[in-house]
Amino acid sequence: MKAIVCTKYGTPEVLQLKEEALPVPKDDEVRIRIHAAIVTPSDCAFRKADPFAVRLMYGFRRPKNAILGVELAGEIESIGKNVKLFKEGDQVFGVSPKSFGAHAEYKCLSENETLATKPANMGYAEAVGVCDGALTALIFLRDAAKIQRGQKVLINGASGAVGAYAVQLAKYFGTEVTGVCSAANFGLVKSLGAAKVIDYTQEDFTKNGQTYDIIFDAVGKNSYSRCKSSLKPKGVYLSTAPSLGIMLQMLWTSKIGSKKAMFTAAGLRQSKENLVFLKALVEAGKLQSVIDRRYPLEECAEAHRYVEKGHKKGNVILSLEPSPAE
Repeated sequence: MKAIVCTKYGTPEVLQLKEEALPVPKDDEVRIRIHAAIVTPSDCAFRKADPFAVRLMYGFRRPKNAILGVELAGEIESIGKNVKLFKEGDQVFGVSPKSFGAHAEYKCLSENETLATKPANMGYAEAVGVCDGALTALIFLRDAAKIQRGQKVLINGASGAVGAYAVQLAKYFGTEVTGVCSAANFGLVKSLGAAKVIDYTQEDFTKNGQTYDIIFDAVGKNSYSRCKSSLKPKGVYLSTAPSLGIMLQMLWTSKIGSKKAMFTAAGLRQSKENLVFLKALVEAGKLQSVIDRRYPLEECAEAHRYVEKGHKKGNVILSLEPSPAE
């Protein structure tokens, strides 16, 4: 099978297209013919080992998992003898946060992993988009912040992969949503459900006098100390960036004061139940994908370069659709 292999940390040039052995499913596993995957900022971080903590978790000298990629959508080609939840031919979407491996033509996953049949009203590219930002946003808003109907919620980075889904989920949960993005993305963020939109190049939301029950920094470019005065009493600041600062602020605010700073390792807290919940929202017309660009697998390095610029809207897709002859 074709796969993008990363055998050392570095720039996008370390990514190589190679032929790898076809994986064989274990008794409880399914083998998925991948049709779509995603390149995320996390993939870029794993590729270059920045932050340094990546080396501590995923290989000090070189990546422990040479094939990157967590989110995938495709068709089940074969199953292990003990598999009960899926059958050959099922169209599925899901994530592989433990072993990665989605930037390849095939991937084996246990039937008990975060894997489900994809929404009937979405193609593979749209479905894999939900696996990225929506799963993350759900964990932060519903589980960490305990979002409640009637609250005021601000999403910083509202047009990004996590932010675009956070806006939709916050709207679904019955809150008043304010999105922060560039003026070029006002229309997109409004269409996703934001009641108000702020152009971060013209206005600093931390200085306009407005306060919120939840401030979700979906791009990790702010800080609790800057946003504290914009939180209501008992308000929550969420950040997707696992920095030392947010960790110290979490510890401090857990002991002192009513306002809280929070980070959660959303990638390690996913579940099949979360995926099925999001699938239901998609099929009910409550959640849609936002796709910026699509690249063939062979251009994975170029996709990394684009994602690292930090200006993408929604998801950047790797397309692995098989040719008609396959």
